[in-house]
Amino acid sequence: MADPSSYRPRPGEIPDSPGVYRFRDEHRRVIYVGKAKSLRQRLANYFQDLANLHPRTRTMVTTAASVEWTVVSTEVEALQLEYSWIKEYDPRFNVKYRDDKSYPYLAVTMNEEFPRVQVMRGHKKKGVRYFGPYGHAWAIRDTVDLLLRVFPVRTCSAGVFKNAARTGRPCLLGYIGKCSAPCVGRISPEDHQELAEEFCDFMAGRTGTYLRRLEKQMMEAAEEMEYERAARLRDDIEALKKAMEKNAVVLADATDADLIAVAEDELEAAVQIFHVRGGRVRGQRGWVTDKVEEITTGALVEHALQQLYGEETGDAVPKEVLVPALPEPVDPVQEWLAGRRGANVSLRIPQRGDKKALMETVQRNAQQALVLHKTKRASDLTTRSRALEEIAEALDLDSAPLRIECYDISHLQGDDVVASMVVFEDGLQRKSEYRRFQIKGFAGQDDVRSMHEVITRRFRRYLAEKEKTGEWADGTEDALADGAGALTGMGALTDTDALTGTDTVIGTGAVSGTGEISTSLKDDEGRPKKFAYPPQLVVVDGGQPQVAAARRALDELGIDDIAVCGLAKRLEEVWLPGDDDPVVLPRTSEGLYLLQRVRDEAHRFAITYQRTKRAKRFRAGPLDDVPGLGETRKQALIKHFGSVKKLRSATIEQIQEVPGIGRKTAETIAAALATAVPAAPAVNTATGEIIEEEEPETTAGSSGEPVTAGLPDERRGQET
Repeated sequence: MADPSSYRPRPGEIPDSPGVYRFRDEHRRVIYVGKAKSLRQRLANYFQDLANLHPRTRTMVTTAASVEWTVVSTEVEALQLEYSWIKEYDPRFNVKYRDDKSYPYLAVTMNEEFPRVQVMRGHKKKGVRYFGPYGHAWAIRDTVDLLLRVFPVRTCSAGVFKNAARTGRPCLLGYIGKCSAPCVGRISPEDHQELAEEFCDFMAGRTGTYLRRLEKQMMEAAEEMEYERAARLRDDIEALKKAMEKNAVVLADATDADLIAVAEDELEAAVQIFHVRGGRVRGQRGWVTDKVEEITTGALVEHALQQLYGEETGDAVPKEVLVPALPEPVDPVQEWLAGRRGANVSLRIPQRGDKKALMETVQRNAQQALVLHKTKRASDLTTRSRALEEIAEALDLDSAPLRIECYDISHLQGDDVVASMVVFEDGLQRKSEYRRFQIKGFAGQDDVRSMHEVITRRFRRYLAEKEKTGEWADGTEDALADGAGALTGMGALTDTDALTGTDTVIGTGAVSGTGEISTSLKDDEGRPKKFAYPPQLVVVDGGQPQVAAARRALDELGIDDIAVCGLAKRLEEVWLPGDDDPVVLPRTSEGLYLLQRVRDEAHRFAITYQRTKRAKRFRAGPLDDVPGLGETRKQALIKHFGSVKKLRSATIEQIQEVPGIGRKTAETIAAALATAVPAAPAVNTATGEIIEEEEPETTAGSSGEPVTAGLPDERRGQET
């Protein structure tokens, strides 16, 4: 526990101007982000007598080890910067709303030549019109099915569209009149674009125009005794009215507004939002959060507005936002919303009439969401607590292992050996801290040696970060130096960031070919994607040998305060270092179930990475081994000759005809192809016949080699 006076800024050092401040812990990780109209007055509140602080604020300032700030010119800029930093750093003491699920939207891809109507989730894309969110995807499909009678917009995927265009035959919807079949030219791109615009107008609430137009056409058809056409128009009108009935009118004046309600107690808060467009409820969503900081209802509303509109622009921000309490101060928030919309936005509390009545409905939904969440979480917390207690008791730990890390090795008959690290905190997955490793210290299949290497690399980095912050126990530095010598000559080791999926050389804790330890951090800005936090328990997938290897790696680094165990797959036995007999947990044990979940997640994560690496290796071709030949020139060669087979038979002069290929490069290419072993021919597995076919002009492999020829059958190897 840190003393706030140890990092309190000197008098007069903090400016008396608007800005954003960050509290960092001893590992330089950002733990809290806040904004203030006056940085001097706001920060002074944190450095008073601890007894006068709210318990959550007291925990934050005693966890922090430093504070820094950035001055901005206006409160609106402070609001924007605060939102950006909360998204970037994910501070543990800030309120962070998370959707309780990924809500589906009805999306119209207006950025395509032939717009498509479809269900979409996740981040919104530029050029796509969104309607919703909806509670269920089937509700979107029901609505679309009704509207396609009147607005036969394309709904098929790109693959189906291209196949129909190639064969000249539309899909089933084109035959039954629920698609205008632009794939076969029944409608021009301009007319289809106009049809999509009409679909969007109807979904946006402008329904009267289309109903009146269809009713007029129906009457004209009836007068001209075209009864079949009149009947179809009548059915179209009924379909539109049925689609409209799915969204009841709640505001008679065709208001566009979002209504936000908050239900809270001392520990948690639930937020519910109703999206009203054209007087009808077009969407609904809800969030639940822990109140990890001292916060008012107005501040909760402000955070909800940041979460809701932080990535939105234009009409996605409505003209009117109704809330239960106004942020303090309200003017910067209102100005920020107006900037996101590009026009004035009214932010207010409804006082009377239909809007107040609707707000009461939203409030009831928020209250029910909080009750339901607490009911589920109470059961979940009880189960997880019991599981952690059972693990601590079975393994004879001093306390429950709140952070568990599990490691698994994966390979295919000794090739593409990789490892995974998954993290569970409080019995829940923490995917942002998953890591993947490539085993490059040696070749071949040796799970024990691989486990030793991975554990050493992970905790070497942890010790290196402790060295940077000065947190050294007696003799730890010597142990680290001794451990470095154990890995001398391995070559550069790499790990893979679980979020970005890119291979990166380990900074802190990386071992060079000379055994030297790099002291540069991958991230000095306090982002949470680091090896800074040690677990209370390390679980390895395996039995006695793997457990012994993990324990030996920790001992070589001088780490003796982290427990190690292994979970063997065959009988689900728990192995401890140095014990001849395993610990057998009851089959109904919650502790065993948690260990199985951790082990299975590590196995899944490792297998996924191993398959990715194997697929990349299978796609490799002879051109990949040519030094200095990049992807652009490889594609140019394949495009010019049509296949690697034809390129292999070309002369140096013919290769030089390709733009960007000089004589020296052409000679290198010819030499590489001459020494490369051609891919094995494809075989018809039913008849045993060798298929002599031309190589395709475009191939899946980066070098143009067909990836199906000569590949090893996965069923012949055993993937672990």
